[in-house]
Amino acid sequence: MTSDPRDIDKKYNIFSETVPSFNIKRTAFSVSDDILVKGLQATAGSRILDGYYPVFDATVVSRMNAAGCSVIGKTNMSEFGMSAFSAAGVDTPKNPFDPERSCGGSCGGAACASAVLDGHIALGTSAGGSISVPAALCGVFGLTPTHGRVSRYGQIDSVSSMGPIGLFAMGSELLKKFLPVISGKDEKDLVTATQPELKIGKRKLRSVAVPKNVTDGVSDAVRKAFNDSLDVLKGMSIDIEYVDMSNLRYAMPAHYILSVTEAATNLAKYCGMRCGRQDGDLSLPFNDYFVSFRTKYLGREAKLRTAMGTYMTLGDNRRTFYLRALGVRQLVLNGYKDVLRTHDAVLTPTMPFIALKFTEIEKMNSMDSYMASRFTVPSVFCGLPSLSAPCGYSDGMPMGIQFVSDHWNEDVLLSAAELCERSFKIKVPEVSP
Repeated sequence: MTSDPRDIDKKYNIFSETVPSFNIKRTAFSVSDDILVKGLQATAGSRILDGYYPVFDATVVSRMNAAGCSVIGKTNMSEFGMSAFSAAGVDTPKNPFDPERSCGGSCGGAACASAVLDGHIALGTSAGGSISVPAALCGVFGLTPTHGRVSRYGQIDSVSSMGPIGLFAMGSELLKKFLPVISGKDEKDLVTATQPELKIGKRKLRSVAVPKNVTDGVSDAVRKAFNDSLDVLKGMSIDIEYVDMSNLRYAMPAHYILSVTEAATNLAKYCGMRCGRQDGDLSLPFNDYFVSFRTKYLGREAKLRTAMGTYMTLGDNRRTFYLRALGVRQLVLNGYKDVLRTHDAVLTPTMPFIALKFTEIEKMNSMDSYMASRFTVPSVFCGLPSLSAPCGYSDGMPMGIQFVSDHWNEDVLLSAAELCERSFKIKVPEVSP
């Protein structure tokens, strides 16, 4: 296996931009394209930000650099992290186990990089499973911390109340080593101000709760892998209990309302006058200029969510949709809290199927793509930490299970990662330049 991302990039389209040279003797890391690195173009996967070169590093990048790590490039992602899948394209990352299949989204490039580069750590963001989804489909560990554990200063936001920065790695030790590096209070991000101290190794995974009927609607291969995983955990003296978490079904529609509403607000600034592309016809009236510019450079999903988010806050719609969705978020969170009082984590499959082929993705509509993340959305929706871990393979393609713990209990997830690494045979994809 080669460790040079400039070679790997030719086959798997991992990197959107690569540092010209790097010292592989230092710990190498990459960041998804919505995390700022001084001097490297940051587009968040959108053409509307072509030409934007940040003049400062995101806090997570500064902390990794201070720890002696070396950034080797930016990884590709779906536009503004708005899709669980991306159809085949010039910059679309390819799955390291099968280049005809997707890495998942939105941080597919980051997951692929951690799978194919030896000892590599990748940083990504998750507004609805954008870490867990590609981690499961690429056969790596994906850790999404509690919202507020890691500073988001220097992150291109599409969803403000969600979207924590997390880690991808092939092994649990890398997660354990680098989570403390990127965590902690940051005066530039007030959301981090009240978090408790990160404790590593203080708590072990002893019991998990499994929502009843959790495998309904998943593929036969995923169902078998998940049930086999439960047997493995039982054999390690982990208590397994099936619980009623019917409130989780409300998370998807409420998450969609909140995410599109926040996206519409956050994307309003991309109008061709402040950053990124500025090549519109300035002779047009303001409204005509903005409409023509955004029509040309925003992708289909970004346009759809902007339109829907604007509608959600018009007049009485704000009360009908947005405020009710906030209430549903609390309802779903209360359901998690009730279960996590007596269990260390909630366990589900990560994805309902293995990585799809690009030809299959082209036939999907927005709702099909969105519903594929039904296991990963609820925890991120509530700001809870989660871990996707490899648990098996079908037709040579990896599958994952997801652990969700209570706020600030990332140590339980690190314990789960160690258990999974010892219990499941994790395969490394064979790649060539």
